[in-house]
Amino acid sequence: MKKIGIYSGSFNPIHHGHVMLANYLVEFSDLDELWFVVSPQNPLKQKADLLEDKERLKMVKLAIGDDPRFHVNDIEMHLSLPSYTINTLTALSEQHHECQFVFICGMDSLQNLPQWREYQKILDNYKLLVFPREGYDGGELRNHPSVTILKTPIIEVSSTFIRDCIRQGLDVRHFMPEKAFKYLEKKGFYKA
Repeated sequence: MKKIGIYSGSFNPIHHGHVMLANYLVEFSDLDELWFVVSPQNPLKQKADLLEDKERLKMVKLAIGDDPRFHVNDIEMHLSLPSYTINTLTALSEQHHECQFVFICGMDSLQNLPQWREYQKILDNYKLLVFPREGYDGGELRNHPSVTILKTPIIEVSSTFIRDCIRQGLDVRHFMPEKAFKYLEKKGFYKA
């Protein structure tokens, strides 16, 4: 059975931190592949700055290129909003019986997991691979049997930082995979 890591996020925009983390997860865990699941809207985040779904999906595809370890999945764009992780994981499991799905999240998300819809069902039915986040220790769930905490490098770059830089007219080309950056630049995304 293939073991697939589900790396879900808004990727608004995708940057080197996302891709480096994905690379680390596939190489330093027992995952066979990693699927980037582009989320339409996180129920716990504001939508104001969010680019259209198809544009973020396109940038993720450009960022990962033809790397066979990575895939882009738009399942959340076909589920009812807002996107809840349990709905995504359940739908993926129903569509792909030949795969075992592992949810990837940061220490901050693990710490906030008790606020998520049906979080206990996630813990009961799926393994979680958790990466460190500055200022978070994972809280009460860090020692849960479904949770594996990895010592991935902490990469201090965020999509918010990139959007802010673009609004200020700063050059962020080396913070993003080249093809994704060129597409963003051509389209004039995030400019003030």
